[in-house]
Amino acid sequence: MGVNNVQQEKRYSTMTEHELKQEIAQLLEKGRKAEQMGMVSEYAVLERKAAMARAYLLDPSAFKPGEIYELEGDPGEYFKIDYMNGVFAWGYRLKGDGKEEALPISMLKWLK
Repeated sequence: MGVNNVQQEKRYSTMTEHELKQEIAQLLEKGRKAEQMGMVSEYAVLERKAAMARAYLLDPSAFKPGEIYELEGDPGEYFKIDYMNGVFAWGYRLKGDGKEEALPISMLKWLK
């Protein structure tokens, strides 16, 4: 008889551009507050969610396997794409341990 009040979170892949931009703004605001309060892990989670949402505003076909990109917010760190899967680039960091990882494409910057 109880009404389920749990609102189903909308997936980023189903959001409109406007909804994504609103979500990103909210996440960044929450992130600023968490950072001010010294909640480092909460801040990192919110930053990662914002990066995920931003990825859905980009065109995955613009990112090419075999190409190297700089990591956003991490100058001097580079990532080589092996293959794409949706808004995720799979590959490895050039200075890393060679382990494959997936990054949202919003974390990749084109080299000038």
